[in-house]
Amino acid sequence: MERLAQHIESLIFATSQPISLEEIKSCLEELFGVQFPDAGLLEAIEQLKARYQDESFAFEIIEIAEGYQFLTKPAFHNTVGAYLRQTTRKRLSQAALETLSIIAYKQPVSKTELEKIRGVSCDYSLQKLLEKELVAIVGRDEGPGRPLLYGTSGKFMDYFGLKSLRDLPKPKEFREADFVIGEQAPIEEDFPEESEGEGSGEEA
Repeated sequence: MERLAQHIESLIFATSQPISLEEIKSCLEELFGVQFPDAGLLEAIEQLKARYQDESFAFEIIEIAEGYQFLTKPAFHNTVGAYLRQTTRKRLSQAALETLSIIAYKQPVSKTELEKIRGVSCDYSLQKLLEKELVAIVGRDEGPGRPLLYGTSGKFMDYFGLKSLRDLPKPKEFREADFVIGEQAPIEEDFPEESEGEGSGEEA
């Protein structure tokens, strides 16, 4: 088929998650009403992979999680990581950053433990962090009521440019100005963080 590789390229580009060979095949067959042999699709994908190996491209097509995805080449990971750190800080309030920091260093941790450390309700911050996929539910505690336990996600490490949780700064690496968790609330915030005992009016 003419321009088969470009059609496949558009599908890989449009997805935020790895797209499988089966998904590519199903989409193309529905669109064009013809059958596509796996061998022909794989050949087109290999052509695309070879094209993006050229050093003029900062990204490449990687086979990952039983599918294909555009990913930045390793030489540019630090650049993208710096950008993601900046944009994440802009979008997260001080309350959310404090909650995320506690989860990162104390995980797995329950909401009760989070609130004991912070001194305020963490419902809203947890909700926002889950929506942004920076934290995930990793299990249940064995204690009374078996509360949910939270931990950082794979996206957390992508956002902050970490290879593993071992790369988190150690307490002795923080400057005096960093002793306060998080940062000043961004301009976009309209509501101040509620004080202890006032409920869950945190902004994220």
